Amino acid sequence: MAQLRDVADPQLSPDGAWAAYTVTRADTAADKRNADVWMARTDGSQNLRITTDPKSETKPRFSPDGKYLSFLSSRGEDDAGDAQLWLLNRAGGEAEKVTKLRGSVSDYVWAPDGKRIALIIRDADPDSLSAAQKTKKKTAPPIVIDRFQFKQDIDGYLNKQRQHLYVFDVATRKLVNLTPGAYDEYLPAWSPDGKQLVFSSKRGADPDRHNNFDLFLIDAQSGATARPLTTSELPDSAPRYGSRPAWSPDGKSIAFVQGGPKEQLVYALHQLMVVPASGGTPRALTAGLDRNTTKPQWAPDGKSLYFLLEDDRAVSLARVPAAGGKIEKVLTGAREVGDYALARNGQLAVLTGQAQQPNEVFALGKKAALRPLSKQNDEWLRGLTLGDVTPIQAKSKDGTQVSGFLIKPVGYQAGRKYPTLLRIHGGPVSQFGYGFSFEWQYFAANGYAVVVANPRGSSGRGLDYSKAIYADWGNKDTDDVLAVVDYAVAQGLADPDRLGVGGWSYGGIMTDQVIARDQRFKAAVSGASIGNVLAGYGTDQYIRDYETELGTPWKNTDVYLRVSYPFFHADQIHTPTLFLCGEKDFNVPLLNTEQMYQALKSLNVPTQLVIYPGQFHGINTPSYVKDRYARYLAWYNKYLMPKGSASSGQ
Repeated sequence: MAQLRDVADPQLSPDGAWAAYTVTRADTAADKRNADVWMARTDGSQNLRITTDPKSETKPRFSPDGKYLSFLSSRGEDDAGDAQLWLLNRAGGEAEKVTKLRGSVSDYVWAPDGKRIALIIRDADPDSLSAAQKTKKKTAPPIVIDRFQFKQDIDGYLNKQRQHLYVFDVATRKLVNLTPGAYDEYLPAWSPDGKQLVFSSKRGADPDRHNNFDLFLIDAQSGATARPLTTSELPDSAPRYGSRPAWSPDGKSIAFVQGGPKEQLVYALHQLMVVPASGGTPRALTAGLDRNTTKPQWAPDGKSLYFLLEDDRAVSLARVPAAGGKIEKVLTGAREVGDYALARNGQLAVLTGQAQQPNEVFALGKKAALRPLSKQNDEWLRGLTLGDVTPIQAKSKDGTQVSGFLIKPVGYQAGRKYPTLLRIHGGPVSQFGYGFSFEWQYFAANGYAVVVANPRGSSGRGLDYSKAIYADWGNKDTDDVLAVVDYAVAQGLADPDRLGVGGWSYGGIMTDQVIARDQRFKAAVSGASIGNVLAGYGTDQYIRDYETELGTPWKNTDVYLRVSYPFFHADQIHTPTLFLCGEKDFNVPLLNTEQMYQALKSLNVPTQLVIYPGQFHGINTPSYVKDRYARYLAWYNKYLMPKGSASSGQ
């Protein structure tokens, strides 16, 4: 696990000759994850590590003239230090820190002239203690809350801090705040002439109470006023879509990703839209397409747009004419394209992975020919034997077709039945895809078959499939995940007497639902879950979602009780269950896991609670990640492996 390298964020030099990207891996000595910037020639002839600092470097970007490679890093700061902007002259020399702010740079983009950079900078916390104050054991001030949404995972309790759009002059180091005020700004993009910026922001009397992001335009000069470009009630370029708006090469149009009506929440589709830069009604380029689209970029000639297209278990690179029309899949198949970059000369680089191949950066040539560039995991893979991953479909109780995968254990022998683990994804609006999964291979290497599903609530199968669990969690989706278990048993692979289940986040929530509704599982591991949704209201970050989807507890108590089936039917659970959670999780807070643990303990069902100190919703400290997987395996082995089995603990 410590040798696995996470490759991400491909970026092309203006001439398309080089691809920069990040490589993140575990630093076991420091017990941290560290990201470095690498650079590879797109002809495949060179692959160079650019940064080596113990602090991470992220978001590498080439200047428009190709002279600089910039990145973000907290080099030289303490562990809680803010990310600053650094410039590395590609002609040689050390990288230079060019911002020295009390506040953190979260995003940036070069102006077309290469003389300015647009920055998104988060305000410094006025109530935070400096390192010197902490050393003197100065008492922290009380936390005062007056916001509707007052919690956010990682950020913690929310105060009046905001993140604003700035313009930075590279030569003079002068920094101008374009958007002071009470709002947050995201995802800036420069007009081709460098005179304007478009960005996404959520405004109104109380932005905490809605999720309606709009696009705004602002002149790139001090004292300018932002003016709305889109004004519908639909979210435009919402940050969670991860899709920066994109100007057409002639500066006349802006492409962006638009979500659905507020009532559809996270279940809504993301459509590719284009709006005139002068204002007007946006038009959908993917109208009638019942699938999600993300990350639009204009082709250099302005005649078409590239984007990522999600489908059943796959993500493809696609293209559509700028006037609308037939969608062409540029790179498709049994793979997940996670990201891509496009140079001025049309050169493409893609980040993609498959079931037997972790994500890597490739140059994309004619006829979808892929040239390996990053090659970060090649040596690691040569030392491994991987389990076979087979796409499957099963029929749920009501006849709905459910897609998934069956992973055979390493050393699989036909005719043998194996202990089998049902693993359930989080979200719920996400999907298991054709990409590489360390987790699946870890269990396969230790003698387990693994079966996974994309139940209703998942993305990749259209709007109706995704919203089928609206205000009805744990019902149809439980039937769907059990259908793939039945499939694995019917294939003669899964031993029906040695079945386990588990997942994290919504996967943990579903684990609780499954073991409360079905008695077949002999072991379960439930991570960052909630069984009593009444306890979630007001204690996590999802207040808008609760009130939109479920209503308020005092008016819709029956709905809250329905989706809280595991807690209020805990006496139906007999499966030995391991509960795990991060101590500082504000996404699905620890108190929810504690409640389910306490319920099973009261019922004398074998259970254990593991809390990871200082961790948020995602467990990131390498030793804790390793500990979590070891505990998963030990718990499953205890109840699913025969004593003395040689398959334990590899």
